[in-house]
Amino acid sequence: MKSIALFILLLWLLAVIAGRVLGLHGQAVDLSQVLASPSLVHWFGADDLGRDLLARILRGVEVSFVVSVVVTLVSMSIGVTVGLFAGFYGGKVDQVLMQVTDIFLAFPGILLAIAFAAVLGPGIVNLMFALCLTGWVSYARLTRAQTLSLRHRQHVLASASLGATPLRLMRYHILPLLLSILMVEATYSLASIMIAEASLSFLGLGIQAPNASWGAMLRDAVRYMLVAPHYVLLVGASLMSLILAINLGGDHLRDKLDIVSSVHEK
Repeated sequence: MKSIALFILLLWLLAVIAGRVLGLHGQAVDLSQVLASPSLVHWFGADDLGRDLLARILRGVEVSFVVSVVVTLVSMSIGVTVGLFAGFYGGKVDQVLMQVTDIFLAFPGILLAIAFAAVLGPGIVNLMFALCLTGWVSYARLTRAQTLSLRHRQHVLASASLGATPLRLMRYHILPLLLSILMVEATYSLASIMIAEASLSFLGLGIQAPNASWGAMLRDAVRYMLVAPHYVLLVGASLMSLILAINLGGDHLRDKLDIVSSVHEK
């Protein structure tokens, strides 16, 4: 499984680099090639405007990866901060922060993201903001649960007795012990965010034309499923392969770091 994941990820990386080197942008409209089947001219065929499908898929993976990485980093920063403070201080601080977290957990994350995206309007920045508002919850709960046990470790108590401040204890004595678990969680979050980004774009609440997005491409492709099945199949297979590779990589990382499988459960 490890070799399969690495192969797929490496293949996508090389394809994106090759697309950039060759100057493939997927914006050129050619009405004579509308819904053209795969050929030597267009390896993956063309879309409903005659644009090269391979080029647009490569641009779509760039957009999806950028959105996923940015949202993951921001969500992790917020969630880890909330979880550290809640788990370390406990008491009223823990109650207030966890009540806020429970409010967000009361609704499915994708529905909250759809609501925020609908209020904020479509666009890549608003899309990332909407996903960040819902993506920090899992990090907060995970970090809090681990901090509740780590704060009683001997080295943490010893440092506190020597006068270390709470911020220093959290930064240098607790957070480093959470890195392996957070790395595994972030890996699974990348795949979840990619699916969420594609879902919002499919609904018209995400990335807008002419920018390439796999979700928007799937939305356009389903209208031509009977006359141009290659359109929806190639876009769907591309999304599936990348999500599969990331999840397999997460499984391998979890096993290598000896993290229990319940870590990534929402």
